Amino acid sequence: MQDVTGPDGPDGGRLRPWSGRSPLRGPWLTSALGAVLLGGLPVVFITGLLSNAAYNPWLNGNVALQGRSRSPLDFYLFTWPAHPAWLYALNEGIHVSLGLALIPTILVKQWSVMPRLVARPVVRSPAHALERLSLVFLVGGIFFEIVTGLLFEEYWVPYHFDFTAAHYYGAWVFFGALGLHTALKLPKLRQSLRTRGSLARVLRTDLEHTVPEPPEDPALAPDSLVPRAPSSPTMSRRALLGATAAGSVLLGVQGVAQDIGGPVRSLAFLLPRGSEPGTGPNDFPVNGTYASLGLPDHTIGPRWRLRVSSADGQLLQFTRAELSSRFQQHTYWLPIACREGWSTTQRWTGVRLRDLAAAVGVSGTPALSLQALDGATATLASNQVSAEESLLALFVNGVPLSPDHGYPARVIVPGEVAVNCLKWVSAMAFAPVVSA
Repeated sequence: MQDVTGPDGPDGGRLRPWSGRSPLRGPWLTSALGAVLLGGLPVVFITGLLSNAAYNPWLNGNVALQGRSRSPLDFYLFTWPAHPAWLYALNEGIHVSLGLALIPTILVKQWSVMPRLVARPVVRSPAHALERLSLVFLVGGIFFEIVTGLLFEEYWVPYHFDFTAAHYYGAWVFFGALGLHTALKLPKLRQSLRTRGSLARVLRTDLEHTVPEPPEDPALAPDSLVPRAPSSPTMSRRALLGATAAGSVLLGVQGVAQDIGGPVRSLAFLLPRGSEPGTGPNDFPVNGTYASLGLPDHTIGPRWRLRVSSADGQLLQFTRAELSSRFQQHTYWLPIACREGWSTTQRWTGVRLRDLAAAVGVSGTPALSLQALDGATATLASNQVSAEESLLALFVNGVPLSPDHGYPARVIVPGEVAVNCLKWVSAMAFAPVVSA
């Protein structure tokens, strides 16, 4: 739809592109939604960076687990800690749950500013050009993060690039644009929230009393969001905000339920990740099954051997029975937390990693390079190897691991991302720490 200004109007009587007629649009609504995002999106960004740091990408080839190589954006001021054991589960739970919960606010915020996105002329000044450029990366960046993240959560990746790498770089692009856009718009946001009424007042206003926001001076706000020819309201602002909040709760519950697990996991009905359970004591979520590897059964049968080596060339091999009989077994309740946001806590039993290091004559605090039967690799930092609860797990909940959960042996490290806790471990090499 088009609006027409009079001959004395700013457009000189020309047709102006559609500007939207909803009486709900205006600086206050956009600023209120923006304030919510300014509070939530930095948390999503920071927890995303911490999730990246949990891989210890600086260590050997761990950055390749993210489908990329090390870049100047990879700056690390610490090694990911092994305690508390629930650290990664909490961080990723916040990242995924809050990211999901903010989606309705993002969508309504984009609706509220749509007239400004299609305003003419496209560029009026250098400052306006800078703002418009930031919008390309701001809007494109956030929708790239949302769409790829949701598809990944739904276990469907039709795109031909590595999700983790793309999501990481996409986040940097988006938050760079967000920082620039915030610097340009923060004064306007503060003014709109301060001068156009409180949230409590808006929430007390029903449909009958819903009116457009006061008009703005065209000279000061040439792209005003207040419609010049508003239509009659079909819902109040409080109804719009309430529907947005309800959508946020619905989506946020998905992430929270996945992270808490147990009986509440069924509430995460929109997220299928980790929904393939095992049986009996192995009845907890599985991402990658043994059958999906396409390996012959004999790889986990009686002929399986674990190779344990040290930097000075000492090499030992153990059968599963020897790992059970020759080493003291330790049992701990530990969570296993996936980057998709779900986690589960189980009772793991096995050999401490530091005891295996001692078996090949390694003292001190070495790093540990792991290799699995499916070719997967990962490197654990020295603080993770030396942690009391870090195990080469042979049993879970009092019974042998199932093939889907890593039989004959898998690594469990407190506080670590699950992708670094390899299943079907075949080789372990203790060596000094080597940065990527």
